[in-house]
Amino acid sequence: MRPSTFSIVAYDPAEPAWGVAVASKFLAVGAVVPWARAGAGAVATQSYARVSFGPDGLALMEQGRSAADTLQTLLAADPEREQRQVGLVDANGGAAAHTGSACHEWAGHRVGEGFTCQGNILAGARVVEAMAEVYQAASGQLAERLLAALLAGDDAGGDRRGKQSAAVLVARPNGGYGGDNDRYLDLRVDDHPDPVPELRRLVGVHGLFFQPPRPEDQMPITDELAREIQSWLVRLGYLRQDVSGVWDEASKKAFWELVGVENLEERWNLDGNTDMIDRVALEYLRERFG
Repeated sequence: MRPSTFSIVAYDPAEPAWGVAVASKFLAVGAVVPWARAGAGAVATQSYARVSFGPDGLALMEQGRSAADTLQTLLAADPEREQRQVGLVDANGGAAAHTGSACHEWAGHRVGEGFTCQGNILAGARVVEAMAEVYQAASGQLAERLLAALLAGDDAGGDRRGKQSAAVLVARPNGGYGGDNDRYLDLRVDDHPDPVPELRRLVGVHGLFFQPPRPEDQMPITDELAREIQSWLVRLGYLRQDVSGVWDEASKKAFWELVGVENLEERWNLDGNTDMIDRVALEYLRERFG
């Protein structure tokens, strides 16, 4: 089997972050194609993928080698280079790509500033062209821009054999859970009839649970809102008092218990301003309990 696929590899200096988004008619493509390391770069290896291109490419770029130089080194040591397709960005955002002459049609790539899009066995060149156009026009965090590009490729026809899996990987310095690794986001849809929209949903869920609230999303807990929240807390057994609309210490402690069960500690905690609530968390809780 060959991971015939479409992918985007990119670097965002503002975060800073390096990442890959990929989709394919291939089981668990996220276990094969995407590789990223903060401060080194990112790699997508596909089309009869040589998986070692991932860790070997990152190791070379971590030593300060450019994406172009790294690509030349990887290909020079591979007798089957014409079957391979590879996209890389280095620590500084330099991008390079290779589509071997033996890759199955349609196969090709588009390299831009800080990113490269590539694919093989695609519906046509419009797949990577749409990805490149949408990525350059998109805003937001790197993960959101990568997903926007992947959705554009999917909408343009994607892998002409069909759909099965998708993945997104983003590395940031100290960006992982607890801050002691670089794995900011690593989400996979391994086997699904429509994997790219499902991946988009997961990225949204990741944002809910792991991104801190924005200042503009903070809103006061008014008497009316306190009554609404208290009604959930009483019904769920967290609060044992009448719904009064008074946002007292008992209500705050009960709400903190609910927040802990729902894994929303990034969006509300007893160490912050407990008279405010994040709009994103509130919408999630309303959907769950309202």
